[in-house]
Parts: sequence; C-alpha cells; structure tokens
Amino acid sequence: MQHRIVVLGAGYAGAIAAGRLARRLRPEDVAITLVNAEPDFVERVRMHQLAVGQDLRPRPLAEMFAGTGVELRLAKVTGVDADRRTVAVETAAGPEELAYDTLVYALGSGWNDQGVPGTAEHAHEIAGRAGALRLRERLAGLEAGRAVVVVGGGLTGVEAATEIAEARPDLDVALAAHGGLGDWLSPKGRRHLRKVFGRLGITAHEHTSVTAVEADRVVTAEGGSVPAAVTVWTTGFAVHPIARATTLEVTDTGRIVVDGTMRSVSHPDVYAVGDAAMATGVADKPLRMSCASGVPMAWQAADAIAARLSGGTPPAVPLRYFNQCVSLGRREGLIQYVTGDDRAVRGALTGRLAAFYKELVCKGAAWGVANPTLGVPSRRRPVVRRPDPADQAAEAVA
Repeated sequence: MQHRIVVLGAGYAGAIAAGRLARRLRPEDVAITLVNAEPDFVERVRMHQLAVGQDLRPRPLAEMFAGTGVELRLAKVTGVDADRRTVAVETAAGPEELAYDTLVYALGSGWNDQGVPGTAEHAHEIAGRAGALRLRERLAGLEAGRAVVVVGGGLTGVEAATEIAEARPDLDVALAAHGGLGDWLSPKGRRHLRKVFGRLGITAHEHTSVTAVEADRVVTAEGGSVPAAVTVWTTGFAVHPIARATTLEVTDTGRIVVDGTMRSVSHPDVYAVGDAAMATGVADKPLRMSCASGVPMAWQAADAIAARLSGGTPPAVPLRYFNQCVSLGRREGLIQYVTGDDRAVRGALTGRLAAFYKELVCKGAAWGVANPTLGVPSRRRPVVRRPDPADQAAEAVA
C-alpha cells in the first residue's frame, strides 16, 4: 500500500511542502493529497497591493501541480481527528473523510481583531484575498481628503500604510503604532522609514493604543480619537481554530507545538508548518508568523518526512533568519539585516534597490510554489517499511 500523506492548506508553506515531498519520494510509494478551499494560490505577501487596485497574476493550483503526482482536493477542512488519523472536509458534493498516515497541517492564520470593540464591525483587514478585495472596493469609492488609519506598526501595517499613501496621495493616511515607528529596526532602518513616511505624507501616531473602532474614527487609550473614514486593522494574526479542537498539543493561542523537524511533540504522524506551528529557531527563539518562516519550515518538514520514510537522517539544523524585507510602496523598500534569531543589526539596504530586492523575494517565493518539483524528479527515494523509533516510543507511552 502507498503511504498516505495529506497536506492541509495550499499557502506558501503547505504548497511548498507538498511539492517538495513529491520531489523527494517515489510516486509508487506515496499518495500525496493537497487540500485547499480555493482553486488558486494566493500571494499573501501582496495583499496590500491588491487592496490599492493592483491586479495580481492568477495562479491556479491545478496547473501548478499538474504532472507532479500531487492530488489537489478542493475542500474546506472542518475537523481533524489526530487519534484516528482522519480529516473531515466539506466538498462541493458534500462531507467526506480523508484518512492519512502522515499529516502536514498548514492551515495558516487569519486576521486577529484582538477583541477590540467595533473592530469586527468597522475595520478592514488584508490577511487574505477576500478582505483585501473588500478594502479595495472601499478605497476605490473614497473621496479625496478622507482619512485612512492603519492600526498596527509591524511589517504588515507599515507596508499597508505606505502602499495606500503612494497609490492615493489625495487621502489623509495615518498609522497608529503601539510602540515607536519601526522600533524593531536598526537606527538606519528607522531613519529611512521616517523619511519615506514624511515624503508620502503619512502621519505616525506613536505609542498609541487603539481601544475601540467606530464608523468614522478610532478611539485611543489616552481618551482621544483619530478620524478614520476607513480603518485597516493589522495588529497580528490568529491561527485557524481547528487545531485547538484536537488532541494535538497546542499553545494557548492554538498553534501546534513542534520539534526542530516540524513534527508534533504529541502526535509523531503529524507535522505543522507556517503560522499554524509553534517552532523555535536559533537560540530557541520562537519563529515569527511570516512567509520568511513558513517556507523554510516547509522545507524542513518535507525533508524530515522523506528522511524518516526512506530510512535516512532527518535534518537537525535550526532555522535562522537573515533579513526582513519591507516594501514601502512600489518605488521604495527596506531590507533590514538581522541575526539568526531575528534581531536587527546595523546593516540595512534602502531605496529603489531595496524595493527591487523585495520584489525578487516575492517573485521567488511564488515561483517556488508554481514549480513545486523544480521541473525535475530528482532524488526520489523509495519508502522503507520499518517502524519509526518515535512511533514506537509513543505507542509504549500510550
């Protein structure tokens, strides 16, 4: 019988994991099924571009995985039974159940309103395509001179604010940050960010906590308010709730706890990658939710699965960071170089060259998904039928 590998979610992490597994293992030995609710791959790192009216290239998953040996199933995941090794899905034809021998959980995350009153009713989000399209429609109908407030001073917030301000210089764009503007950057990076904000006319409300969102303003903890015809909420992400409803060991935020090979610490037949996983990198520091984390996590998981199934040695090198890539509109960028555990160092690349670099990174990530087997069936290994020591240990404990 073929070893059944089911991958849940076809974002960056899930799609790359499925493709890498197809490249590593022989199709006669494994059946790889990729489950996704939508037929197209979504370039999530470009949602701020979509929101301001830019059109993104369609990327049908069926075309990407044609001829790779990966079976694409268009279905919404409704549940996971980690003890029975089954996944419940809702397809166009009705509910179904998929059995697996190895599961790769990559359902990712969505926006997080942080429980702030009025956010769900009045704020827009760009964590996914649907939210970005709603914001796109709202911005397109917004009259000149109206106020747009982006809440959240992280990478997503900075990219959203600069993209909107560049595309719509007739709007009054502001950003509300809990801390200082770009306080995670090096001094050079912060100076450049402030320079771009000044050039684009973006008002930065620093050290400002938003406690409520209303139809025409945001309310701050200091008791004041900032006018906002449109509020864009970018204060973080919340993972898909399905994992929390399983017997998998998860964090208090619902992320699956994994080891260095992205394997669940409670269920050795389950791997988690991307935003859904709580993994640590250099110096045991948790990896942040980002494409920069999700892609190498997918590589690590796929290589570990292939190694364990073929009798090899799983990778043991901890994941590390090299830089943070920030687009500041289409003509400006910021590449902040970092330590392996993601702390800013003095070096930073700025300006048009940084924008070009960031664009190459985005295109490279999409190319990696669109070419899941890199065009060659190299190093496909046979699956050996022998018990995994971790499985035996888990069974002994049970």
